[in-house]
Amino acid sequence: MAAGGLITQRSNFGPKETMNRLEAEVLVRGMTVFAHVDHAAGAAAVGLLLRPTDLLIFGAARGGTPLMQSVQTIGIDLPLKALVWQDEAGATFLSYNDPAFLAHRHGLGEEAKSVVEAMSGALKVIAAKATTPP
Repeated sequence: MAAGGLITQRSNFGPKETMNRLEAEVLVRGMTVFAHVDHAAGAAAVGLLLRPTDLLIFGAARGGTPLMQSVQTIGIDLPLKALVWQDEAGATFLSYNDPAFLAHRHGLGEEAKSVVEAMSGALKVIAAKATTPP
């Protein structure tokens, strides 16, 4: 489990390409993109500066619904989210919530283990494809 429930990995690409690769991989896997939140654009709209900080909200009902059937409060953390951001040195990162952390947070039991493991595996692959060359 990641510290604080957040998994972060450095990208070999800039913020825009990392986000494009992330979104493409999510769609290839048949998941739904629910929203794309460009925090930097929001900041700019009110005259504030923010390094690239871009959130993708996505998921699949087949994965999330069984978890919500078990403990509905996990719906506050679903659908899944991934944040592409750039630090002060110009490095790009991708961060997402560890599904095992979310399961623990909401008290999901053993019955959810296979779904959580599948979700964790899918996110790991999606993140790798978004941040590393083929």
